[in-house]
Amino acid sequence: MKEGMREQMSGFRSHMALALAEARAAGARGEVPVGAVIVSEAGAVLARAGNRTREACDPTAHAEILAIRAACAALGQERLPGCDLYVTLEPCAMCAMAISHARLARLYYGAADPKSGGVGQGARVFTHPQSHHVPEIYDGIGAAESEALLKAFFAERR
Repeated sequence: MKEGMREQMSGFRSHMALALAEARAAGARGEVPVGAVIVSEAGAVLARAGNRTREACDPTAHAEILAIRAACAALGQERLPGCDLYVTLEPCAMCAMAISHARLARLYYGAADPKSGGVGQGARVFTHPQSHHVPEIYDGIGAAESEALLKAFFAERR
């Protein structure tokens, strides 16, 4: 069954296309092409962001962190219960902890990150007892396009 038909039948609407647009924009700025989008329970896009670590001279300026900050500011609160995060690359351990602290309901990510991932790879932050909250996790959403963006970006720099 085609993805669009599956989405219509289940009522699920992916926002990964918006995250991929943010990733492409980040890559065009010379940043590692990772994009993130946060969506409310009602389906409204609260925040969109792409990596800005180089531009901001800030190692914490990952797409997920920037989107969480913007969504919290938009709602005027420090938690995002009921909200979904779409991100093109598996979050690192830092971002996974921010996701936990923000109490995001669901995490959808594209490409797995064997080198620096903190969810399904590496640290597996959400399996630790120190994790305050564990979101529902869905991986592989838009993985092929996410992986292609990353591979092209790094191939140009080698």
